Amino acid sequence: MTLLERVFDYCEDILSGNIKAGKKHIWSVKRFLRDYEDCQNDDSSFYFDENELEDFYWFAHEFRHVEGIIAGQQVELVDFQLFLAVNIFCFKKKSNGARKIRKVYIQLGRKNAKSQFLAIVSAYITFFGDEKHRAFIAGWTRDQSSEVYEAVRTGIQSSELLEDKWKEAYGKIEILRNRSVIIPLSKEARKTGDGKNPSVGIVDEYHAHETSEIYDVLSSGMVARKEPLMFVITTAGFNLSLPCYKEYEYVSKLLDPDMPQENDEYFAIICELDKDDEGNLIDDIKDESNWIKANPIVATYEEGIEAIRSELKVALEQPEKMRTFLTKNMDVWIDSKPNGYMKMGKWKTAIITPRDVIPHPVYLGLDLSSTTDLTSIGKVFQLPERKFIVQQHSFMPEEKLIERMNTDNVRFDLWEDQGYLTTTPGSVVDYSYVEQHIIDMRDEGYNIVEIDYDKWNATHLVQILENYGFTMVEIPQYLRYLSFATKEFRSGVYRKNITHFDDPLLHWALSNAVTKMDAQENIMLDKEKSTERIDPAAAIINALSRAIHGETTQDLSGHFLNNWGL
Repeated sequence: MTLLERVFDYCEDILSGNIKAGKKHIWSVKRFLRDYEDCQNDDSSFYFDENELEDFYWFAHEFRHVEGIIAGQQVELVDFQLFLAVNIFCFKKKSNGARKIRKVYIQLGRKNAKSQFLAIVSAYITFFGDEKHRAFIAGWTRDQSSEVYEAVRTGIQSSELLEDKWKEAYGKIEILRNRSVIIPLSKEARKTGDGKNPSVGIVDEYHAHETSEIYDVLSSGMVARKEPLMFVITTAGFNLSLPCYKEYEYVSKLLDPDMPQENDEYFAIICELDKDDEGNLIDDIKDESNWIKANPIVATYEEGIEAIRSELKVALEQPEKMRTFLTKNMDVWIDSKPNGYMKMGKWKTAIITPRDVIPHPVYLGLDLSSTTDLTSIGKVFQLPERKFIVQQHSFMPEEKLIERMNTDNVRFDLWEDQGYLTTTPGSVVDYSYVEQHIIDMRDEGYNIVEIDYDKWNATHLVQILENYGFTMVEIPQYLRYLSFATKEFRSGVYRKNITHFDDPLLHWALSNAVTKMDAQENIMLDKEKSTERIDPAAAIINALSRAIHGETTQDLSGHFLNNWGL
């Protein structure tokens, strides 16, 4: 049986259910079969090179396993890995013979030979390429980058074919025939200017990358290359605000035959347990037959299954371990952080098309925070039938913008361009800009019912706004006062009674938010334990605490304080 026949048999086993697979894995198989058929047409822009699969397969034999029960044995690519290779290497452009695929996204559970496969890919391209290649292996930290790099070095050290054909110096591998190099890269390299003109960029464990800066540097530097390859391989994670999840969402749409996204140059495969349309897991994690969906290699042999079985037992006995089991072993993205406030998957389902909100009464919430930090106005528009639309606008000192971008690892500059953020001159927030924003809203016809504020640092601004005729209501920052609004905000989003226009700054703030709770299960956002800024979310809750009761003029804060003995 030829290697290509093995691939077609594998595809048939997936589609027939002989091999259990998740729906996105199945979509990837169908996409390959469609692309292969298209290549047979004379008017196709691509052709299929079966010899490339043979070359890659035999080159992989030069590597030896370094761990586990088969340590020391030659690498024998399994059918799943052949499926990856055939998609990445065998489709080529008729115009110049270059590979069709320029980007790759592979997501699967841990211990499924990811590092080994990446090592073979990077060595295959650099050793046999006709040009001088620069392959960068990029983790978020040096340790992550070193893992794949070590796999490359160990692999080529064990190869008789490659003996005396490379050298290592100054932390990089150089191929003598064509002067190609393989270099580990991490976020620290941005200070040295490394990572230029790559032909291969391998981003390992992208879910751990706090920003897309490494990916962006490598990808943008490839424009001059004939057949660049940008490679992302990862497991799932539990922070839906990080760039990997955004990439996951994009490639999920790319694979979905019912979605309009098309990109012939992007190969993607996602091996995960299945969820329903609401993002709820529908596969039973205790059913061992489901494990192969996320573990196309590990779940095919008894030792691997036993390892997963052991991990599950620990997770069931220690619930705090379940998040790690789901993301790393079952490859399921989950929105779960300790005391995390909002399920961001639910938040995304509450997005609505932007519309005119000026006719609706609006409650404004103020969270002034520190004068050197983010200051926010939360806007809660009151619709009929106890429904609300929420927005925010934030302010930041201009001189702190770059510093905050570096420390918070988010694109405040982009959010400023998009109109979600205003920078004020100097190194502290100029509250006159906050004041003017509110006055401009009234001049534009907004029906501002009242302004609900956290009194911290707000005395002067409150006096000014009162002089302009605004009704100012202090919102006590106590658990028992804010608990109802905090819970209602979340439940309203889940019921879609509270909707929004997909503001990325507000999305980020909510993804950062964690809560604290007292003995009576009252909750509020915990600024001290939220690792990133949550000011826009806090501002909205200040406003919602009043809007949900429909109060308009009477300040009831004293009533609540007296009744609760505060």
